[in-house]
Amino acid sequence: MLKIAPAPRAALAERFRHVRALTLALAAPLSDADATVQSMPDASPTKWHLAHTTWFFETFVLRDHVAGYRLHDERFPFLFNSYYEAEGRRHARDRRGMITRPSLDEVRAYRAHVDDALLAALDDLPDAARELVTLGCHHEEQHQELLVTDILHLFGENPLEPAIWPAAPKVPVAMPGPIGWIDHAGGIVRIGHGGEGFAFDCEGPRHDALLAPHAIADRTVTNGEWAAFIADGGYRDPAYWLADGWAWVKAEGIAAPLYWEQRDGTWTRFGLDGRRPIDPAAPVTHVSLYEADAYASWAGARLPTEFEWEAAAQAHDSHAGNQMDAAGPVEPRPAAGPAFFGDVWEWTGSAYRPYPGFRPVAGAVGEYNGKFMSGQFVLRGGSCATPRGHARACYRNFFYPHQRWQFTGVRLAKDL
Repeated sequence: MLKIAPAPRAALAERFRHVRALTLALAAPLSDADATVQSMPDASPTKWHLAHTTWFFETFVLRDHVAGYRLHDERFPFLFNSYYEAEGRRHARDRRGMITRPSLDEVRAYRAHVDDALLAALDDLPDAARELVTLGCHHEEQHQELLVTDILHLFGENPLEPAIWPAAPKVPVAMPGPIGWIDHAGGIVRIGHGGEGFAFDCEGPRHDALLAPHAIADRTVTNGEWAAFIADGGYRDPAYWLADGWAWVKAEGIAAPLYWEQRDGTWTRFGLDGRRPIDPAAPVTHVSLYEADAYASWAGARLPTEFEWEAAAQAHDSHAGNQMDAAGPVEPRPAAGPAFFGDVWEWTGSAYRPYPGFRPVAGAVGEYNGKFMSGQFVLRGGSCATPRGHARACYRNFFYPHQRWQFTGVRLAKDL
């Protein structure tokens, strides 16, 4: 993270409690079996998310900054470290579903133990440790979104396609009008985090970027528009696809967004509330970078760069839009007007690489972002599963181009 002024202790304690409570609420509908299974290597079991976020606080705050603190269980660092090489050996990522024990209740007890110890120590923690508590809260918010999308993927693999949360019947809304375009004359713009408050290290340093004249869409692509792409043979015509993307389509048999199925001539999607017909007016989601780029080519446009996106988004409220406020069946919803935050993470055409002057933070937490700056693309804007207040205009999410189990969508851009 970037250097920030430590939050007041009372405010930090309240934030910590709120974040930890939301994670438990997200996991509340699950059985021990639901929370243990791993549906694919990219997704982690809910039980692992609950424990890993706890391990983060126990390791980097309690172990390193509270004299006399003893680990809750000496075996847990091996089980629940994710990728921190400086913290030693760890269980293989693609084998996390094998951790049938500790049980879900034992992991909840682990969380309670660490929560009590951290809150008891908070008043006496040095500023550096309080900064790590702040980082840990933002880290756990990232895992809250992953927990939701990993549960969705797990239940999507279940032949019963169970609903995780019930939801009210959908009320049809009118399709939005044609995409509007926000023109930008180009020139030098300031990019990256440069103000007060928290930011991850990869969001800086703040620097100048040169933009060519361009226009960016005032909304994301809808399900109805994507269905037209499918009907026009978009998944069958290599002319629209990057070579790697076309190879992926053929190898994996891709013909629609993840979780879409055509039943009795109607496109349906699987969501946290079970399988339902798609909402044509809602933003399309669960598409890869390859699909996003192919759609843009089909539409006679392109994907925005991350700098074009940030320049446009700076005029919008990052706390607004359809973002996660509580546990429940979140999903993208039809937009009421121009919006840049919430609903879906928006693919950009920008590779995830360091900004000029970037230096990782010293120590194990410096492994958090910098070492992943290879082969991935930047997404912007947050999603319906992003905890409200977590995202900002300079926030950089990143995934590999074939990945699509997150709430990922598409905003178009074009040259002027």
